[in-house]
Amino acid sequence: MRAMTQVAVPHIETSGKPAFPGGTFLAIVKRDCPTCVLVMPVLREIERHIEHLGGTLQVHVQDDVTLAAGFSHAYDDIVLATSYRYNIDTVPTLIRLKDGREDARVVGWLRSEWQSLTGIAALGEGLPAYRPGCGSKTLDPGMPARLKVKYGNSGLASRRIEVPPLSDPVETCYERGWSDGLPVVPPTEERVLEMLDGTARSPNEVIGLIPPNLVPCTVEKVAINAVMAGCRPEHMPVVLTAIEAALMPAFGLHGVLATTNACTPVIMVNGPIARAIGMNAKGNVFGQGNRANAAIGRTLQLVVRNVGGGRPGEIDRSVFGSPAKYSFCFAEDEDDPRWESYAVSLGYSPRASTVTIFPGDGITQTIDHISRKPEDLCRSYAGCIRAIYHTGHIIGVQAFLAIAQEHATVFYDAGWSKARVKEELLELLKIPVREVVPGRSGLSGLTVEEKADADNLIPKFKNGTFNIIRAGGSAGKYSAIISSIGGRGSIEPVTKEIK
Repeated sequence: MRAMTQVAVPHIETSGKPAFPGGTFLAIVKRDCPTCVLVMPVLREIERHIEHLGGTLQVHVQDDVTLAAGFSHAYDDIVLATSYRYNIDTVPTLIRLKDGREDARVVGWLRSEWQSLTGIAALGEGLPAYRPGCGSKTLDPGMPARLKVKYGNSGLASRRIEVPPLSDPVETCYERGWSDGLPVVPPTEERVLEMLDGTARSPNEVIGLIPPNLVPCTVEKVAINAVMAGCRPEHMPVVLTAIEAALMPAFGLHGVLATTNACTPVIMVNGPIARAIGMNAKGNVFGQGNRANAAIGRTLQLVVRNVGGGRPGEIDRSVFGSPAKYSFCFAEDEDDPRWESYAVSLGYSPRASTVTIFPGDGITQTIDHISRKPEDLCRSYAGCIRAIYHTGHIIGVQAFLAIAQEHATVFYDAGWSKARVKEELLELLKIPVREVVPGRSGLSGLTVEEKADADNLIPKFKNGTFNIIRAGGSAGKYSAIISSIGGRGSIEPVTKEIK
C-alpha cells in the first residue's frame, strides 16, 4: 500500500479524511490531464469569489499535489480516498456540497455548466467553451478492485486466508489442497473482484449443488476458482454456463466423477462468444497453448475439486485417469458454412452462443492419407470407432467424431452432409450378435429377440450417442474420436445457451 506523504509546498494540506463544511466546492484533478491544467485558473477564480461569502474550495489532486500550489485548501489524494468516496470516473470533476453532502457535480470542462453550478456568470470567459475530461486514476487497470479492497467495500462473503509475509502464496495453495497438481494463481480479493466484473450476476447467487458432496456453489466461489485456473473476466459467462450445464441431471456429473473409467467432463463452445474470447477451434485444438480453452476447462475441474470435494483417490475412483482431467475444453470450428455446427443441428441460432458438456476419455486419432472417396473414409473411421473399449462393446458407449479440414474436404467435394456421414457410419457400425461381448457391456443389454439369431446386427451405440463435429488444423488427413461411457438417459451430452 502506498503511504500518503506530505509535499513541501506552501499552503498545501495533506489529509486522508478532509472535513466538508457547508458551502464547500470540491474539485478532483490530476496533473496528467490537459483539461485539469486548463481549468486551474478557473478554480482560483472560484476560490476568490466564494471565500468572502464564507465558502471554501477544496482541490484534491490524484497524482502531483504541487498542481494545487497556492490554494488555501489543497489535498494530496494520491491514495484516491476522496476520489473513491465520491465515485470519480472523470477529471476534472467539480462537486457542490451542501451540509457536507453532494448537491450537484460537473465533469470535464463545459463553461455553461460550471457557471450554472457555481453561480458565477462570467466564469472562464477566456477559455474554450468545452474540453473533454480525462479518465480518473480510480479507473487505472486493476485500480477499481484494489480500491474496493483497500476501503473495505469488497462485499465478498468467502473466508479470508492470511498468508504470512515470508510465505509463498502459491505454496500455500498447494498446502491447502486447492491445486490440481499444477500451480494455481493465488485468489486475492482484488483478483476475485476483477473476475466478478466479467458477469452481471450477483456474487451471492447459488448456481447449484456441486457433487459429490452437494455443496452450494455461488458465483463468487466460481470466480475464486476461475482466478486460480488462470481465467480472464470475459471467460466468466462461459464458465458459469459450463458449470450449470454440468449440473443438469442428464449429464450425471456425479457418475462421471465416481466411475473407475477415465472419462471427464468435456466442454465444447459454439457461437460468437468463442471467437470473442479467442478460443481455439483449429490447429492443436485439443492441446496446450490457448488460455481460454485451458483455463475454462480447468475452472470446472477446480470447482468440482475445491467446492464439491471430488478428489482423485477419494470419490474419483478412476483406474487410469487422463490428462484431460486437468482441462478439456475447445470451440467447434464453424468457419465453413457447408456443415452446420453441432449447436445449430440442435436447433440453436447461428447467432447464439452455447456450451455443450459431454463425457470424454481423451482422444484417439484416426489417420487415413489414402482415401479420396467418402465411402472409403467412412470405412476407415468405422474400424477405429468399433474398437472403442472393445470391438464387441455396445452398451454404455458413446463418442464424438471430430473431423479436421482435409478429411472434411473429402466429404464436401462429394456433396455429403454431416447427416449423411453419420448415417453411413452408423450402418457400418452394426455388429453381429456372435461378436457382441457377454455381460452388461453387451449381451445382457439385448432382448431375447435380438439374441435369437447370431447373425442379427446390433448397433455399436445401442444405447449411446454418436455425434460429428468439425475441429482441428488444416494440414494433414486426420480426425479424432472422443469416446466415453454413458448413453441416452445417463451421462449424455447436454447443451445450454449462454445468456
